[in-house]
Amino acid sequence: MNSLVRRPLGQTGLAVTPVGLGLAALGRPAYITLGRAEDLGDDRDIAAMRSRTWAVLDAAWAAGVRYLDTARSYGRAEEFLAGWLREREIAPGTVTIGSKWGYAYVGDWRLDAERHEVKELTADRLRVQLEQTRALLGEHLSLYQIHSATVESGVLDDEDVLDRLRALRAEGVAIGLSTSGPRQADTIDRAIGAGLFDTVQSTWNLLERSAGEALARAHEAGLGVIVKEGVANGRLTARAAPAALLAAARERDTTPDALALAAVLARPWAGVVLSGAVSAGQLRDNLGAVETGWDPELEERLAGLAETQESYWSERGALPWS
Repeated sequence: MNSLVRRPLGQTGLAVTPVGLGLAALGRPAYITLGRAEDLGDDRDIAAMRSRTWAVLDAAWAAGVRYLDTARSYGRAEEFLAGWLREREIAPGTVTIGSKWGYAYVGDWRLDAERHEVKELTADRLRVQLEQTRALLGEHLSLYQIHSATVESGVLDDEDVLDRLRALRAEGVAIGLSTSGPRQADTIDRAIGAGLFDTVQSTWNLLERSAGEALARAHEAGLGVIVKEGVANGRLTARAAPAALLAAARERDTTPDALALAAVLARPWAGVVLSGAVSAGQLRDNLGAVETGWDPELEERLAGLAETQESYWSERGALPWS
């Protein structure tokens, strides 16, 4: 049953649902989410991961999810998504799809790869990866984002990159960027000032709240806000959640991940929060956020979970690929 209502994503003209599906954990065998051995087992060959991706996409579609988020670096995620769209005969525009450029997947489908992805925010990388994305997603591509832009990377000052993005925007594709690291707020403010970007995708969760004020400014400026890592790569799920979150979830007859995502949806600037589910069951739990209430008592009670951004990103950086 379709339980989600579509709403505008900033001033992009695109429609999204409050919860979207991110494919970072589905398109490649290894990722930094806690508990992947339990969630996925040992069978992670390409056929098995494609089947799993399609099953989660089917569950998301049936539930009414209408924002899907992928990237060139998510292994075969774009390929899996393209095959699903074709097989299910999903018409362009029926679901809003965002992808990203800037990282390349180099893990060779190995769990023990020395490196899984390599970052390069150059005009040449943009040109090559945009061609690859369009070859797979074609007219389904609604939003194209710089992957993990930072002020220090220089990408926001690269006129060749910015000119190529302006040209793509003139063709009707919305332009965005994702942010990462302890200086997310600086990057968001630079993006607002650039006058080019339609969306920003940032990490915000009960542990890492430092980008909140900047995201409010982005929303006020008309940018659509996409929130990633709402359950902190598994740290806010039942397998690792702090005791205070577990207790609050039990009292409200919900799951800790649903309550964590409900905290995101309670922010007036949040357009869509991404689920990183790798099974229909995880997705169902995540979607519970839409019906889960959030109130001042919870806000005060769980405020103490917040970490400094330096501490949060240091711990995130230490998470193993598994």
